[in-house]
Amino acid sequence: MRKLLAFSGVDPERLLLKWVSSAEGPRFAQVVTEFTEKIRILGPSPLADSRTAKQPTAGMASEAS
Repeated sequence: MRKLLAFSGVDPERLLLKWVSSAEGPRFAQVVTEFTEKIRILGPSPLADSRTAKQPTAGMASEAS
């Protein structure tokens, strides 16, 4: 998976897979908090600009309905 992300231009560090049981609420919170901080340090996704450009504006979406 990391190789595919790197090939796609996404830093493999943006992927985290951890097993956390539903009985481990505090551990889940810790894992999410630490990963969120890591993503903040990495900065915006390199794909953010391309996704934003492809999304219709709110006005265009309501006109299509």
